[in-house]
Amino acid sequence: MELKIRAAGLDDAAACAAIYRPYVLDTAITFESEPPDDAEMARRIETAGRAHAWLVAEAGGAIVGYAYGGPFAARPAYRWSCEVSVYVDSELRRTGAGRALYGALLPLLAGLGYRTAVAKTTMPNDASQALHAAFGFQPVGVHRRIGWKHGAWRDVAVTQLELVTGDDPPEEPRPGR
Repeated sequence: MELKIRAAGLDDAAACAAIYRPYVLDTAITFESEPPDDAEMARRIETAGRAHAWLVAEAGGAIVGYAYGGPFAARPAYRWSCEVSVYVDSELRRTGAGRALYGALLPLLAGLGYRTAVAKTTMPNDASQALHAAFGFQPVGVHRRIGWKHGAWRDVAVTQLELVTGDDPPEEPRPGR
């Protein structure tokens, strides 16, 4: 499958919402209980693009996945850290789309001035854990029984990746677009 990775636009919101919908309804991978509509997904794309990034993967002219970075936490000292996520069309998992998206997203976030990327993975999710490990994310903890979805308590593994090394004072992160 030949992929084109590019910045998401507001016109990609419907495709991203369609990819995300089965994750919300059929899995515990995300703790959302109602799938966002196209307008909400467009708002999320716009928000992520202001200071971080939202990328989509296209194959044959169709959006097959997306990945984005967003704030890790609200307090000012966290502003050099970001949280990342990736979602691929459920029919196209394990095709390299997630790897291609992260392969573009992580260096982009580093170039914007972010120093650490954090990923949270609802467990069990061997595919996501393997993807993050392949990029060098290191386990830093597990939130035990942190979320209730589909009739059970769920654990969330937390991993992080140092995007930029060194102890020098950081420059302010730059806007995403």
